[in-house]
Amino acid sequence: MTSSGFSGRLSGWRLSAFSGPAIPIAALGLPIGVYLPQFYAGPMGLGLAAVGTIFMLLRFWDVITDPLMGILSDRFSSRWGRRRHWIVLSVPLLAICAYMAFVPTAPVTAIYLFGWMFFLYIGWTMLTISHMAWAAELSEDYNERSRIQGYREAFQLLGVPLVLLIPAVIEQMGPEDMEAARVASIGWFIVLTLPVAVAINVFFVPERKAAPQPPLDIREAIRAILRNVPLRRLLAADFLSGFAGAALASMYIYEATYVWGIGSVASFLLLLYFFGGVIFIPVVLKLSYRFGKHKTVVMAGLFNVVFPPVIFLIPEGNYYVAALVLLFLGVNVGTTTTLYRSIMADVADIDELETGQRRTGLFYSLLTLTQKLGGAFAVGVVFWTLALIGFVPEEGQNTPATLTGLSIVFVATPVICNGLVALIMWKFPIGLKEQEELRRKLDERFVEEVEQTERLPNLP
Repeated sequence: MTSSGFSGRLSGWRLSAFSGPAIPIAALGLPIGVYLPQFYAGPMGLGLAAVGTIFMLLRFWDVITDPLMGILSDRFSSRWGRRRHWIVLSVPLLAICAYMAFVPTAPVTAIYLFGWMFFLYIGWTMLTISHMAWAAELSEDYNERSRIQGYREAFQLLGVPLVLLIPAVIEQMGPEDMEAARVASIGWFIVLTLPVAVAINVFFVPERKAAPQPPLDIREAIRAILRNVPLRRLLAADFLSGFAGAALASMYIYEATYVWGIGSVASFLLLLYFFGGVIFIPVVLKLSYRFGKHKTVVMAGLFNVVFPPVIFLIPEGNYYVAALVLLFLGVNVGTTTTLYRSIMADVADIDELETGQRRTGLFYSLLTLTQKLGGAFAVGVVFWTLALIGFVPEEGQNTPATLTGLSIVFVATPVICNGLVALIMWKFPIGLKEQEELRRKLDERFVEEVEQTERLPNLP
């Protein structure tokens, strides 16, 4: 028995039960970026400026709530453990806010949208950070941590096509108010699946009882984070990966429509991109078992340096070649998120050894924050670059040279970002041997603390 109370390999059904909440997490993430802004700006009548301002303010709010939730999740435990009560508390908050945000009754005001989205973001942060931190604490084994995160990421990637299919089915039904029906159906999917997934999660997956945390001066707590060199490297790589992913997402429709000539099936082919992410997760895990996690990140980064230029070879209007290219571009979808989250558990071990505290929630909040910031910066930089080359998002308004420029930006962004990721992670200082040594020292300290406690006299 180790200091965490877990040992050995978790069964597939238990990991599936644990990973279930990742599906409604994905169901929340995609619509918030794709459907809700357009719905409130158009049919709900708030206008682009008001909706854009609201969602921008909410994104900045994440800078505060993510680290705060990480700290709270680490500090306040219950008889269930450190994470499960936070996940359970998020369910009613998310269900109510999702219903109000996705199934509104017109007319609505900007205050209505901001208020419900404000609390929805709090519930979403509470759920995601607690779930990721719990995943890191399920095992102390170097490779098992990757397997756990692989399951969680696979469920989250499966949640994306499920959410994309809902609007497609609604469109075929042809309701009178198409946009309202489409958004409402996604809201009901979240409201119905979230309680079921969380119930299965908390009842069938055990969590260790939280050990008392020693007091830690706030200045020393901050200094320990700043001294953590592997943490700085991992956050830098995560920022770049988030930047590359968001940049590709923001340009995909333009590239598929105006350059590849497949705009009519662009959304359908995007499903292959996410399925590619699911398909390649087992391959990535096997590589990480053999070569180590950070070396596998380097290999994936180099692949995404070499492969994207193939995009220039896609014949105009050829759905099949475009589909194949998108499938292989999906290699990076699950690779970085799975391995970064597994590596972060190893990085948190360094902090625990130095400070005596297990601050997993805080560390995972930093990881979500860098990815969000990378995505936020990417949209601004990409759109500014496209404006600089004279691109106009309208059919027939761009010269061949401008469309070539669009493709260059579309290809160059992942090439540059992934090249930098490979460089940053090339000599990452934590591998299998280093992590095992960290766990050995932590287990020795745990045994010493138990022995000291047992030697204490029983006071009346």
